[in-house]
Amino acid sequence: MNGPEIRVDVAPALHLFVPAARRAGATPLATDGVSTLGHVVESLGVPLTEVGALVVDGREVPVSHVPRAGETVSVRPVRRPQPVPGAPLRFLLDVHLGTLARRLRLLGVDTAYESTDIGDAALATRSAAEKRVMLSRDRGLLRRRELFAGAFVYSTRPEDQLHDVLDRFAPELRPWTRCTACNGLLKQATKDEVADQLEHGTRRTYDVFAQCTACGRAYWKGAHHEQLEAIVERALAARG
Repeated sequence: MNGPEIRVDVAPALHLFVPAARRAGATPLATDGVSTLGHVVESLGVPLTEVGALVVDGREVPVSHVPRAGETVSVRPVRRPQPVPGAPLRFLLDVHLGTLARRLRLLGVDTAYESTDIGDAALATRSAAEKRVMLSRDRGLLRRRELFAGAFVYSTRPEDQLHDVLDRFAPELRPWTRCTACNGLLKQATKDEVADQLEHGTRRTYDVFAQCTACGRAYWKGAHHEQLEAIVERALAARG
């Protein structure tokens, strides 16, 4: 680019997206004079889903602003908790976030998940059609304009991923109300209603069951319940 030169200051929270040379305060950047500020910021590597505000010389501007020579741009992160207007808060996760999907469902958060790679276009289309916030570590996917909304998942560790999503969006938590396999709602069930899914030892040992109203899967307080209980307790404690 050989057009007007501006100065861009990317917030520390967004430094992982930009080259090291752009992490030292307001640094000069040549623009082409016609591209929008949103395009300029994306060209630096920052997904617009992660931008809370663009401030030019002290005033907030839209992503459609075309920067002029000498302007200083501050790229700020999203504020937390981040509101998602226009729809009930629900999520869509890509193929790489299966553990996070199951943990969100464990907490009762409406979470769709694609267990196979259906491609960015199909994911973006589903996000728009169902008004779901797309969660992904794929920056290219998060740049698709048809997304209803999106958010970058910063960590590769499921524990940190869950904490970050809960902190960023503050969804309502209703633990033990959703199927971790399919996201369907759970209902109380008798032992007879789920008998065909139970091993002999389980039938003898347990008396309290739940069943998914969508896929029919049975649930009870089995061998892994303490681990799941710990995840729930940490999430509720963090919420205060």
